[in-house]
Amino acid sequence: MDTDDGRERKDGVGERAAPAAPAGLSRPARCVIALGALVVALVTAVHLGMMFLHVAPPNTVSKQHASTIADYVLPEFEQNWKFFAPNPLQQNIHVQVRGQVRAPDGKVTVTPWTDLSAQDGAAIHHNPLPSHARQNQLRRAWDFYLSWHDDQGRPLGKRSPLAEEYLRRLAVSRIVLDRDAGDLERVQLRSVTSNVAPPPWSKGQTGDPVLRELAWWTVGAEDLKVVRAW
Repeated sequence: MDTDDGRERKDGVGERAAPAAPAGLSRPARCVIALGALVVALVTAVHLGMMFLHVAPPNTVSKQHASTIADYVLPEFEQNWKFFAPNPLQQNIHVQVRGQVRAPDGKVTVTPWTDLSAQDGAAIHHNPLPSHARQNQLRRAWDFYLSWHDDQGRPLGKRSPLAEEYLRRLAVSRIVLDRDAGDLERVQLRSVTSNVAPPPWSKGQTGDPVLRELAWWTVGAEDLKVVRAW
């Protein structure tokens, strides 16, 4: 409404109510979001810091906390430069496993060898988004074991039991048995290493595959418990 002099009235009569301001997040919600962001930032900083100390040249910090850094990084996050090395890996390594099974009637049988590497290769072949575990879990477990054991399977350091335990439980988790087959008592692993075939114009030779068998490992109740939790 206008007054006599043509100006709008300012007493609010006849005016539309202003739209209410949108309600923001409550204080508890903002606190939760801030806390979550802080946790993510801290975890990211710790992870990047550990990876930096792992790949950086030896220094005072990495030497003083070498055990802690190794426990965090190995074996899942280990970094190496083999892909860019002057002599990259030129071998195919197939890790295979078999098990010893005791049937309900007491009869003991040994399963055929199962090629775990071939299974992983088939799972990622032609897959645009292959599983990270399928690509690296078995390979890293095998390399981890070889790094801490000699050619006769003797331990080389304090991480040897962990390397054996990790590889054994991975093998147990990958053996598929019939429901009524019985109980898995022992497992054995081996590797079949063959050189990658040279190009046609090369005079290189591949040679015969190299077989390496590990000793039989007893499967304990704790192994089965951990595998079921996986």
